[in-house]
Amino acid sequence: MNKKSEAKIGTVIPVDKKERVALRASRLEKIAKSSTVSFTLEPNVRRFMDAQAKEAGMNLTHFMQMLVETHVITAAPAADPLAMRLAAKRFVINHAVALAAKLDADGKFDDHFILNVVQQAAEDKEFAAQYALALGGEEAVGTRPAERARVSLNQQIGRLIKKAVGARSKRNEKGKIARAQVQGALVSTYTLLEKAA
Repeated sequence: MNKKSEAKIGTVIPVDKKERVALRASRLEKIAKSSTVSFTLEPNVRRFMDAQAKEAGMNLTHFMQMLVETHVITAAPAADPLAMRLAAKRFVINHAVALAAKLDADGKFDDHFILNVVQQAAEDKEFAAQYALALGGEEAVGTRPAERARVSLNQQIGRLIKKAVGARSKRNEKGKIARAQVQGALVSTYTLLEKAA
């Protein structure tokens, strides 16, 4: 065996921080790509589904995601953990959207509307329990998958609240989307909203 092959066997080659970050980013990208499903729809089917999504107050991606998740919920065996988590996610989203519509109708829309809706929703014990279940339940608290699920769920809630009340993202003086951060709430970062005059 030559020295070159000896070095390969059992040798740990140190990786600097930049390389570790690049490797992690590459792994996350592969995971994200493996979760993405692409398929082709006939133009008439696409128009029909676009109309259905618009009627539901969603974009097509979220609407199709909801259809697939609903199928999992209804087709999975009773007490299936995945189906229970997805049902909890649907409950949380539907509750937040319905509450947003109510608060908007009551004249309570302001720049911090996403935060206000989520904070008021979190006061409801069932919402709080379903939110925790949507992130994976008690055993998932503090884990990376639960954190990723929280970020994804909060982003989806924010987008659907915005859509439900016909708002748009507020922009700062540089033309970038204005965001705010808060501590001690279900959402930590959220988009400020406004409505067209």
